[in-house]
Amino acid sequence: MKGIRKFDEFIKENIVRKQSVDKSRAEFLIKESENSYNNLLEKIQKLKLNDNNANDFIKSCYDILMELIRAKMLLEGYNASGFGAHEAEVSFMRILSFDERDVQFADQMRFFRNGMIYYGTILDKIYAEKVVEFTKRIYPKLKEMVK
Repeated sequence: MKGIRKFDEFIKENIVRKQSVDKSRAEFLIKESENSYNNLLEKIQKLKLNDNNANDFIKSCYDILMELIRAKMLLEGYNASGFGAHEAEVSFMRILSFDERDVQFADQMRFFRNGMIYYGTILDKIYAEKVVEFTKRIYPKLKEMVK
């Protein structure tokens, strides 16, 4: 896995485009993320995280965080699309002043989620637990940013 590029590079490559603020779409994404996060917390209480459901938890966590990042981008007048869009969204975390370790962990989640969807990668309970803890720590910060 190579290092994540700077956000400006995605703008130069036209993966990220400047546009007018899209408040209604951002609000939709914020609400979706909130619902998904509440569902995640409920699943954690009702289900025991294990190797068999690890991928499901990881995908859920990734989607929860990316919806908030996309919402923030839309509120700032940015939109990412096409090949490299997910990487650009993770890179946007630097613009939001997240610690580089957090940006790198989110990029690792992106990489592994891509592996799950396109290559059949199976992840384990131990990694899923790290992802859930990361999500619980990062979600409130992102939520505050999109208010």
